[in-house]
Amino acid sequence: MELEKTIRTMGALCPLPTAMAETEWDLDTHLDQETEDDQESLARVLIHNDDVTPMDFVVVILQRIFQLSPLEAEHVMITAHFNGLALVATLPLSEAKTRVGKAHFAAQLEGYPLMFTIELI
Repeated sequence: MELEKTIRTMGALCPLPTAMAETEWDLDTHLDQETEDDQESLARVLIHNDDVTPMDFVVVILQRIFQLSPLEAEHVMITAHFNGLALVATLPLSEAKTRVGKAHFAAQLEGYPLMFTIELI
């Protein structure tokens, strides 16, 4: 029996199933794919000012969904109020999409037009 076609299990040599023994494993390709997934694109989350959404509501959304401190949330809200938009956070793209979706959902439940956008870096 060839060494490549056997596996040691609890001290005994056991033959590998034929399909496994004849399969060529390309571990480098698999590792490269995992590395690419781990290095997901970053994105900026921006908040846009509107004349309807209460400032207190915006601050609460920024704290609860984007996990900003009270001071950071107020700063972002005021910046958006005076400049029209403000940077909320830089996050992996999937996380940015999730948080923006939650923020839009919460605003819609309350009937507010609060808007966030995602900008790829």
